Amino acid sequence: MMDEIKNEIREEIRKEFQKDWEKEIKKNPHCNADSWWEERRMGMKVFLGFLMAIGFIGLIFLFGWVVMLLWNWLMPEIFGLTQISYWQAWGLLVLSSILFKSFPSGSNEGGGKRGDKRRRRELKKLMDEDVIRPEKQKVSEMSAESGDEGEGISPEADGSELNSENQS
Repeated sequence: MMDEIKNEIREEIRKEFQKDWEKEIKKNPHCNADSWWEERRMGMKVFLGFLMAIGFIGLIFLFGWVVMLLWNWLMPEIFGLTQISYWQAWGLLVLSSILFKSFPSGSNEGGGKRGDKRRRRELKKLMDEDVIRPEKQKVSEMSAESGDEGEGISPEADGSELNSENQS
């Protein structure tokens, strides 16, 4: 009973969001997320890509420098160790990533790439359930899954709306 109520509430929320989204698209046809990037010329895209690459490389160098500064500030005073150079700091970063990196495990709770793939699949599945899609898309997807391409599918067939018989 609670699941039916939750599904009914979700469906009402989806309908409201769909109406709002359609109104926004009518007001501003350029409101999709990719429109900003699509409107840029190729030269601007290359320039922005170049700036992002320079920024990324700068952050990488900054990260090594911060590790070096922290080591040279803390370790000699606390543990009596010697100071390190910039490249030694990078060596420490690489060594720590090798030593402390999570390795794949065979368990269901596991970390690593297997667990990440499983989590991504589950997240995609949840997002697909909760994402607002136009009704036409849902009907075409359902007909493709069931193999009934020529036949129409009623909204009750996907279980998203409750029948009047089930409510009483």
